[in-house]
Amino acid sequence: MGKVVILGVFVADTAYRAKRMPKMGETILGESFALGPGGKGSNQAVASGKMGAETHIITKLGDDDFAKMALATWDGADVTGHVDHVADSYTGAAYIFIEDGTGDNAIIISPGAAALISASDMDKAAELIRSADVFVTQLEQPMEAAVRALEIAKAAGVTTILNPAPAADLPDGILALCDYVTPNETETEELTGLSVTTVDEAEAACIRFRDMGVGCPIITLGERGVYLDGHGLVPAFNAGPVVETTGAGDAFNGGFAAALAGGATPLDAVKIGCATAGLSVTKAGTAPSMPTRAEVDALMAR
Repeated sequence: MGKVVILGVFVADTAYRAKRMPKMGETILGESFALGPGGKGSNQAVASGKMGAETHIITKLGDDDFAKMALATWDGADVTGHVDHVADSYTGAAYIFIEDGTGDNAIIISPGAAALISASDMDKAAELIRSADVFVTQLEQPMEAAVRALEIAKAAGVTTILNPAPAADLPDGILALCDYVTPNETETEELTGLSVTTVDEAEAACIRFRDMGVGCPIITLGERGVYLDGHGLVPAFNAGPVVETTGAGDAFNGGFAAALAGGATPLDAVKIGCATAGLSVTKAGTAPSMPTRAEVDALMAR
């Protein structure tokens, strides 16, 4: 399946399920609570590893129980961690609210030690980054680190993917380092100034992204599927009742990256990413919801 290297953040997900979000100053009773592994970079690495790609993650953790959770999570998905442990910080954590009726979510992330990842750390990891077939990063760690890692990967001819989440102001030139960007509708509007509510609007946003330097924009559209520039809408897979959508975007990115690293065409890789995401939403949690390659193959065969 090839080699995927991911720069990103691990956080421990603290997930609260309730009928609605509380108002400011209000306390309500929840339906359930769960503690589990998360963070966009970590989730994407787990998805890629379970899809069979040789997967590596570059990050920083504290020296605490949440760090032990991270290492155990990666070990279970055959992901190799390249980790600096920062004793005087903490491993990241996330508050996740899940609306009980719909599975929709709202999230607050405190990255902890991962907020200390620097551009110089990427120079130290340059040999690993250059060895990848596909390099992936997001925007939960400092922007300077993401830019430097993309520069190293691009100069080495490695296929680069930026998942621009959470949405942020991007420095000039970063999008020209990206063979692929994979925003959702909200992130697309933040970056291009164009709303995306229809397929035609997704096409217009892709044109704007290309004008901004992106090689191939890919816009994730939730339950509708994914808009692949140059192809059109790739429908989502209905793998069963939706339990939780929190990890769907990460599942798509991990599955997509693993497929690209293995030599799949962009269209086939997007289909594999969609199947990975479709299966992930049928289970609770983020990293624990990532499917195996056998499950993805079975869904696509159906």
